[in-house]
Amino acid sequence: MAISIETLFKERKFPFIFTFLILLLCVMILLFANNNNTITFSTSSTLDTIGFYPNVKVQEQIPNPSPLVLQDSSTKSPKEKEQELHKNKGLLNKVEGFGNVEVKIDWKLCKGVVAVDYIPCLDNLKAIKALRSRRHMEHRERHCPDSRPRCLLPLPKGYKVPVPWPKSRDMVRLIIWYDNVPHPKLVEYKKEQNWVVKSGEYLVFPGGGTQFKEGVTHYINFIEETLPAIQWGKNIRVVLDAGCGVASFGGYLLDKNVITMSFAPKDEHEAQIQFALERGIPSTLSVIGTQKLTFPDNGFDLIHCARCRVHWDADGGKPLFELNRILRPGGFFAWSATPVYRDDERDQKVWNAMVTVTKAMCWNVVAKTVDSSGIGLVIYQKPTSISCYEKRKENNPPLCTYNDRKNSSWYARLSSCLIPLPVDDMSNIQSWPMPWPQRLTSKPPSLSTESDAAEMFDKDSRHWSQLVSEVYVDGLSINWSNVRNVMDMNAGYAGFAAALIDLPLWVMNVVPIDMPDTLTTIFDRGLIGMYHDWCESLNTYPRTYDLVHSNFLFKNLEKRCDIVDVVVEIDRIVRPEGYVLVQDSMEVMNKIGPILHSLHWSVTLYQNQFLVGRKSFWRPRP
Repeated sequence: MAISIETLFKERKFPFIFTFLILLLCVMILLFANNNNTITFSTSSTLDTIGFYPNVKVQEQIPNPSPLVLQDSSTKSPKEKEQELHKNKGLLNKVEGFGNVEVKIDWKLCKGVVAVDYIPCLDNLKAIKALRSRRHMEHRERHCPDSRPRCLLPLPKGYKVPVPWPKSRDMVRLIIWYDNVPHPKLVEYKKEQNWVVKSGEYLVFPGGGTQFKEGVTHYINFIEETLPAIQWGKNIRVVLDAGCGVASFGGYLLDKNVITMSFAPKDEHEAQIQFALERGIPSTLSVIGTQKLTFPDNGFDLIHCARCRVHWDADGGKPLFELNRILRPGGFFAWSATPVYRDDERDQKVWNAMVTVTKAMCWNVVAKTVDSSGIGLVIYQKPTSISCYEKRKENNPPLCTYNDRKNSSWYARLSSCLIPLPVDDMSNIQSWPMPWPQRLTSKPPSLSTESDAAEMFDKDSRHWSQLVSEVYVDGLSINWSNVRNVMDMNAGYAGFAAALIDLPLWVMNVVPIDMPDTLTTIFDRGLIGMYHDWCESLNTYPRTYDLVHSNFLFKNLEKRCDIVDVVVEIDRIVRPEGYVLVQDSMEVMNKIGPILHSLHWSVTLYQNQFLVGRKSFWRPRP
């Protein structure tokens, strides 16, 4: 029998009524929130999202920080965003809501004149000063500090969200904000070479350079006309540009479906690679000194050098032996430099040394010419047969033994030998990959010959194609139109990058040194990447990536290093309003989420397996 309202009043059951109403209200709120936080896909599946903003407890009399909403915030200027976030001066964040995990960090700004552009393993002045020699560019190589800094890098004064990569790439990619890379030294040093020009609040890149007298487009076409076998974007897809300047060569090759790994050291030319990455061009900091480059054996289709200031014949030719290692059989080395076309004593001495070393390596000169502006070009080709090695009168340089042929070149010294040419299961030289774009999805020549390798590769490709299309692109709160520079921290076969190939972005595929070595396979697919140890800092400038992706990486890292240090490194390399996208276990999410939130990143969890963090403009007060 139902109890009447009158009976309840007579029996004074007000506490029961009050409690019942409160419970009812809570249930209604939860149901409403759940309905608003469900994303529906065309596949008729749903992806439940959880607002991942834990309760933040701070010191008394300090207001709670408002989480950054994942939406287009272009209506506010960067200065307004910075002022809004800086009002929480002196925050001591205690973040809860991720299981039993608590994070209590009092973040401080890094100090010093180089703090804004600090690169821990390249700016270790103590280690650099202690070097016995700088003859072989040792001071430009990695010298990581014993402990990684827990401070946060300040933003350049007046920093703005980078000019987005445009629909019409030819027009706007030539412009970046001057305040984001305020380095007038390079502008002044290269003003007569037409590399970069300051125009008001912008830096403009006309496409000139030391060797590009008639513009970089003319120069690129000149190379292909000189050797028609170089079919940009078909036969030649993966290129290395040594000593790249501001990477105009690689930038313009993008229009021809060529992906170029541009590299240069952090040197007196001041922030060349930072300029390149700000433009949205694939680039990394590196130098050919005493150690191998962090690229795989037999990876690049073509290597280019235009007055790159590398002494290729040094130490008996070790720098050229290194190029031979990373160049695939039948690949090309295009060298545009003064010894090719000048007759003075110094240049002729260099040219004669190059002739000696390249002949010993069995490289053939397949083209040598001078263009209309008087710039010379020579193109070498790496052999595809072992017959030349067998016919040499002297075994110098010798062929490397098997122990010298480890693909992982992490902290490995330059070799004095030539790597043997790779062979397939039929004992023939591995074939050149399929023409682009077929090579992206075809079986890579370097794929393991084990019976299930091809099946695993196909399965991996299908997995990433579905995950990226159904979840990453259509399901997560990521504005992909603002994403240009992407880093995959644990690339595998680069299925993530392959699935994004139709978007106007590029992916740096990283193969961690403690993971299976798949980097040559990644290059076979027509993509780029490098080796790295995520327990150390990356050789890149701060604020150079729009999105960093991690797929089941952190659990392995925990065994060797502190997760806080890895997250701080992600914060260093991601631009304000950039993203981190993590797929991992809830155990890992419970550790990463609070750290990101203590850094004032907004954090959202999807399906208890995908974490999306977005970086704000917040920095601690000095």
